Amino acid sequence: MSNWNKKTVSRETVAALVSKYRMEPLVASIFARRGITDGKDILYFMESDMRFQHSPFSFNSMEDAVDRILQAQEEKEKVLIFGDRDVDGVTATTILHDCLRSMGIDVSYRLPVGDDAYGLSMVAVDDFAKEYGSLIITVDCGISNRAEIAHASELGIDVIVLDHHNCPSELPEHAVIVDPKLDDSGYPFHDISGAAVAFKTVSAVRFSMTPWYKQEICLLNARETDEGTSIECLKLRNLVPVDRRIDVVRPGEKSVMDTWIPTYLQGQQILVWDAEGVRRILLETFGPGVEFNCLDIREEVSKLLPKMEKLPLRRLMQLSKIARYGNHEPTEIGGFYNIYVTYVNMCNRRNFPDFVRQEEMDLELVALAALADIMPMQDENRIFVNQALGFINSGKIRPGLLELMSKVNLLGKRVTSMDLSWVIVANLNAAGRLGRSDLAAELFLSRDPARREAVASEIQELNAQRKQLCSDGMSFCAIQAGASVPHHNGKLCVVVDERINRGVCGIIAGRLVGMYDVPALVVTVTGKIAIGSMRTCRGIKATEFLENMKGLFISYGGHNAAAGFSMEKERLEEFKSRLIELSSSLSLDDSSSGDYSIDAEIPSDYLTPHLLEVEDIFEPFGELNPQLLFMAKNVPVSDAMVMGKGEKTHLKVIINTGKYRWPCLFWNEGERLHRDFNVGDDVDILFHVERNVFNGMETPQIVLKDIRASKKA
Repeated sequence: MSNWNKKTVSRETVAALVSKYRMEPLVASIFARRGITDGKDILYFMESDMRFQHSPFSFNSMEDAVDRILQAQEEKEKVLIFGDRDVDGVTATTILHDCLRSMGIDVSYRLPVGDDAYGLSMVAVDDFAKEYGSLIITVDCGISNRAEIAHASELGIDVIVLDHHNCPSELPEHAVIVDPKLDDSGYPFHDISGAAVAFKTVSAVRFSMTPWYKQEICLLNARETDEGTSIECLKLRNLVPVDRRIDVVRPGEKSVMDTWIPTYLQGQQILVWDAEGVRRILLETFGPGVEFNCLDIREEVSKLLPKMEKLPLRRLMQLSKIARYGNHEPTEIGGFYNIYVTYVNMCNRRNFPDFVRQEEMDLELVALAALADIMPMQDENRIFVNQALGFINSGKIRPGLLELMSKVNLLGKRVTSMDLSWVIVANLNAAGRLGRSDLAAELFLSRDPARREAVASEIQELNAQRKQLCSDGMSFCAIQAGASVPHHNGKLCVVVDERINRGVCGIIAGRLVGMYDVPALVVTVTGKIAIGSMRTCRGIKATEFLENMKGLFISYGGHNAAAGFSMEKERLEEFKSRLIELSSSLSLDDSSSGDYSIDAEIPSDYLTPHLLEVEDIFEPFGELNPQLLFMAKNVPVSDAMVMGKGEKTHLKVIINTGKYRWPCLFWNEGERLHRDFNVGDDVDILFHVERNVFNGMETPQIVLKDIRASKKA
């Protein structure tokens, strides 16, 4: 029997969240139970505006990447985008290709197809050199292609690497690398997709077309405090803070020339809010002769944000949403910075409307990549997916995605992150898994609606083939998988079978993890090369584990939870021996995967459709943010029936709380009726709440995860 675990949280913690973030107690208790109590984390659940994403220029190498792309545009160079076969690689390729094509750059793309290996290849480099190409940009790959990039450099081809995979011990030389997992990347969030890295790059390229690119600005504020005059300066480049200085000077204590201020401000464009007030305070502090060439930005900002015209910085600071989620007392200079960034973004959206629509279309692809690559639904990944869902559900669906959604009957209903993951991503991934990544790219890049319609149908057919290959693969490995776990000390599941299609190795490995609750490796053979996928659990990091056998591999790489590798077929026996050896010292997290962690207990009186509004706060669900799991006790069963096409396997239960009657579905648990409970009993339930859409009508429903007869009082 599974354990139902509801973590105890303190009333003080819940009350503090309610007070600071203006949320209802139920929502606060869920945050507390999930350990989400830091303002910078809560922000991404409560806000979804693009203003809260991280700046692309947080990447230390972003300017170099942008400048090299601008050089290619100016000198009319040939550019090749080299991507990957999966959804992340295809969407990253599309995002970058759309941008470069719109700039008039002579750009082409290449993806692994058929039995091509992962990553940039020597053949691709040589082929591009024959076309007199001079710049290769890798997306969702490249960080492990040290030899190939060195070869490109020898041929006079520059390389920009836009990747997000874990970095090897030796990085490629002679390349501009943009990867959030680099130790010195500068980027504040490591777990974005390859498509998100491409999106950040094209966002930076578009920013380079505005007047603010490479502009160095200093925001200056002076205010009176009990200790003296506080002089606050914040230097920006591409809207990113690069230096900050705050000091307190007592009036009349020293002249301005005796301070750091003149040197610090020399050669800077200085912006202030309320120039008259700042000059008065500086005059009172340093005496006559103080003169700063300042530009008062308040009037310009007020043209776009009229409500701010007469407000002092102190008041604007208090209104700042970003300040509300900070862990420190907000400062006036911080509020000034937030206002200025908002102002610049509004100017750019007004002056470059084409960029706005392109960004919307890009974000729909970034969302697909985040879900496909199982990026954690934390931080700015939540913004990407929320924004995309907003566009899709308002009918602003990008070409390619529109045709595919039509084929899989998602048009006309409220689309969720789960719909995108289980339906759209599954279809798109099928194309890459079966060697037709070019089809998925064509779906998004073709300008011919009829062709997109045809490609969407082909992709749907490939997904049907993929399902059959998965079914065949699971049957091929069934006996071997079960026997391999004890053979590997109960810590690994290893399958090697030439009959398994290489495109479904990762899917099968994931299923084996679910079946045996240990990391799984699935290997097949194509010609003289063995190709495998690893999926992990219980605290094992895939790339770190494979690092132990790096001498065996032609190539390997990936993420903590999933990775791929290839080797010469003749090294398979050595590989198998090493796995047995490694398994003996492998340490797995022993936490039980069969237990349930409850987010909140719901009294019967509160078991209403309002729970869907609570659910919406935590949507999108995904990695590290599972769907909310509620518990309710002593709810009466007013009706129940077993249902299903053919064999009756599913259970439908009606519970009646007096205020509301809930239809509850319990998949594959038809035998529970009359065994665990009967109609008329009171039961305790674990459940999700969802919206059921039928014939265009949306109704609330419960999906049960477990059910028990209530204990007698």
